Amino acid sequence: MSDNLPALPLAPGIRARVVDNHNGLRMHVLEAGEPGRPCLLLLHGFPELAYSWRKLMLPLAQAGFHVIAPDQRGYGRTTGWDADYDGDLASFRLQNLATDALGLVAAIGHASVAAVVGHDFGSPVAACCALARPDVFRRVVLMSAPFGGVPAFPFDTANTPLAAATALPADLHAELARLPRPRKHYQWYYSERGAAAEMRHCPQGLQAFLRAYYHFKSADWPGNQPFALSARSAAELAKLPDYYVMDLHKGMSETVAPQMPTPAQVAACRWLPDDELAVYAAEFARTGFQGGLQWYRCQTDGRSSADLRLFAGSHIDVPACFIAGRSDWGPWQSPGALQGMQAEACAQWRGCHWVEAAGHWVQQEQPAEVERLLLQFLAAR
Repeated sequence: MSDNLPALPLAPGIRARVVDNHNGLRMHVLEAGEPGRPCLLLLHGFPELAYSWRKLMLPLAQAGFHVIAPDQRGYGRTTGWDADYDGDLASFRLQNLATDALGLVAAIGHASVAAVVGHDFGSPVAACCALARPDVFRRVVLMSAPFGGVPAFPFDTANTPLAAATALPADLHAELARLPRPRKHYQWYYSERGAAAEMRHCPQGLQAFLRAYYHFKSADWPGNQPFALSARSAAELAKLPDYYVMDLHKGMSETVAPQMPTPAQVAACRWLPDDELAVYAAEFARTGFQGGLQWYRCQTDGRSSADLRLFAGSHIDVPACFIAGRSDWGPWQSPGALQGMQAEACAQWRGCHWVEAAGHWVQQEQPAEVERLLLQFLAAR
């Protein structure tokens, strides 16, 4: 991290430093609470930062925890990652992201953490941490993105031809494109070469793009009234909002532009005022989006699933729970994942919690309720 970067606007009691995680990164970390206390590791998603946990860190520290929130690989003020589309994609594999977390915890001096908490794309990283090292990551909280379980190896197929499968079959892509209103899935858009530049250099300006994007996925947007999809089909996926299943020939900046909130709506947005939004805009203006989008490329090309197949036949053995906003489509975008998480993926399931008046950015939109749910989970046996 450059010494010339301005200090982040953090509340007194939240401190920032850079830590070598011994896995190729110098990780920018926000901390609160005393190092000798039980540790909580908070992992952000896309397009977010360690800063996304700012509203929870002090309350959790005051409850007796040492709270750690890093800028993950590809984000913010963490350095050592490759920002080139044609660069080191393998370093963004799910298993390596979990190794980043393990290395950070060890470097800071914790043999284990009381819980790893992952939001959005941080959720599968947290799940991978708990799967791989339950001795270190003693509890897991998954937020907004359910973990449906690990892919199984096909059984008793030695004498049977086996067709290859991907996360989203190619014919489903074609079906989306053939709809009366032709569509495409956002994860595959994020995997395209030009996606990072389209968002970073969008016509409306980066801060306006982020304002519209965050608004569109929050409880402030009245269209976010999610429900379960009946199947993983083009017709069902097309019921998702445009930020998940996009118009075929539009980029994300063009997709969210019509949902730009009015000046009155921006003024009323207490969970993300302009000065806090400016932090995200400044960081992504500096780093771009490609680091975060590399995670999606590992998802869409099957690398993340390949990592998880090491755990085929296994499940998360530590206590686990799920927290999401009532107005968040994230838990429903992959039909069956929410049910699989509760029924099969987690051996010590502790509950699914829906936070009212919150969309996708649940820990920012309703931090007091998320704090309550986290402390309740951590206190339970």
